[in-house]
Amino acid sequence: MNVLVDISVWIDYFRGGEGSDKLDLLIDENLLVTNDIILAELIPFLKVRNQTEVITLLQKIKRVPLQIDWGEIIEFQVKCLQNGANGIGIPDLIIAQNAKLNNCEIYALDKHFKLLNQVIDLKLFQ
Repeated sequence: MNVLVDISVWIDYFRGGEGSDKLDLLIDENLLVTNDIILAELIPFLKVRNQTEVITLLQKIKRVPLQIDWGEIIEFQVKCLQNGANGIGIPDLIIAQNAKLNNCEIYALDKHFKLLNQVIDLKLFQ
């Protein structure tokens, strides 16, 4: 199964954090996918640091297409608010919707995805 890797994991990876081994495994097993919203969050950070080789490598990762259903995003947000899962941003909701649509697991270190998983059924990578 493909694994959509959130920016929280990438930042941890570039800093040599705890998630590095798991991300290396996903890269080695060719299970890693990305989307344009994750790249849009990550690439500016790398451009500021002149990491052009890393940007080139990231752009070669298989992308799952974004097909945003705004009505569903609104419903996700309503469910979150009704269940006390406040503070979950639209980008995280879009990533969750994208993962569900493309039958991907989500690998995130961000607590928002754990909260989201209590409201909408996600497949979280452990």
